[in-house]
Amino acid sequence: MHANFNKMSDSTADDWQAIMGEQMQFFSKLPDRILAHMQLLDDDYGGFPVDRLQHSLQTAELAAEAGEDEQFVVCALLHDIGDTLGSTNHADVAAAILQPFVSEANYWMIKHHAIVQGYNFFHHIGLDRNLRDTLKGHAHYAQTERFVSKYDDLAFDARKPKLALSLFEPMVRNVFAKPINSIYQKALNKAS
Repeated sequence: MHANFNKMSDSTADDWQAIMGEQMQFFSKLPDRILAHMQLLDDDYGGFPVDRLQHSLQTAELAAEAGEDEQFVVCALLHDIGDTLGSTNHADVAAAILQPFVSEANYWMIKHHAIVQGYNFFHHIGLDRNLRDTLKGHAHYAQTERFVSKYDDLAFDARKPKLALSLFEPMVRNVFAKPINSIYQKALNKAS
């Protein structure tokens, strides 16, 4: 059954019952789509010493080995997922994907990690490496700086054996199982 309207303003409760049934099936496959999108980063070096997938996996591995919680590790894994579609704003894309499923601190960390990481290379490309200073004083700045210095910055090691995305698949599935920050949260909970 499909909805039957030409304008959203003409939709009915019956239309939305049909739509929500379809949306719940679509939503349940979100982890599959995220993992498939991560595979697009495989063999995409962009000039870096490791491909974007291995960089993401190394970042997540470092976070997991340091004892970070599951949500943080998934954020570490997905921090550069936006590289393919948001070449000039990858951190914003990654943060938008994660925002409904993670804490405010983790969302802020991913949204701003590129600026904080910029300290390590902006001066080589004619940008202000101290741009991160504009973020200092924010409640989540220290976590973001820790994420960059302990995990993101260190995850370009071409000598490391290749890691498999499947190592983190259960974590991705857990974190994306249920939104915690969504305008649709109540409707999704009701429909499930």
